[in-house]
Amino acid sequence: MKVGSGKGRKVCLSLTGVVIAIVLLIVILALTVFKAKHPVTTVDSTKLEDFHMGLDTPKLRVDLNVTLHVDVSVKNPNKVGFKYSDSTAHLNYRGQLIGEVPIPAGEISSGETKGFNLTLTIMADRLLSNSQLLSDVASGTLPLNTFVMMSGKVSILGFIKVHVVSSTSCNVPINLSNGTVGNQECQYKTKL
Repeated sequence: MKVGSGKGRKVCLSLTGVVIAIVLLIVILALTVFKAKHPVTTVDSTKLEDFHMGLDTPKLRVDLNVTLHVDVSVKNPNKVGFKYSDSTAHLNYRGQLIGEVPIPAGEISSGETKGFNLTLTIMADRLLSNSQLLSDVASGTLPLNTFVMMSGKVSILGFIKVHVVSSTSCNVPINLSNGTVGNQECQYKTKL
């Protein structure tokens, strides 16, 4: 009997050692190679697609139509895919929302950079109701801000899910005399 129980104990100890080694390997990989990294959101370009401003003297009002085209790319530096939910890109004028466009849910594979071509049409009534608009028009520059936030999950080893929120805010000054975009200043934030 002692011979059989010795073999059983050796097998049990060997299996326990293998299980501990596998668990340690998984933990080490999860904390190093598969560690969740920040997705990098970049505003690649912003350009004025359409800009028309006119004065309707019989009705005593200003007619304004502005369409802004924004190219945004999101790079997933993780070793696993990043699934993001429905998001929205916002266009603001002096803190007031004046345009938005939806970004449908999707997935960005490991190491992939996915581009989004967004076209924002300005809600002219909101823009025209701002008391600072006339002084900005007189100065020749319209200070706009684009804001894109994407939230989603990174799945590590199929069972560890990490929630990620990445946002980009860019100040985009528009030169009213020629309809071009000035120097952009962007801020990027990511929360795990």
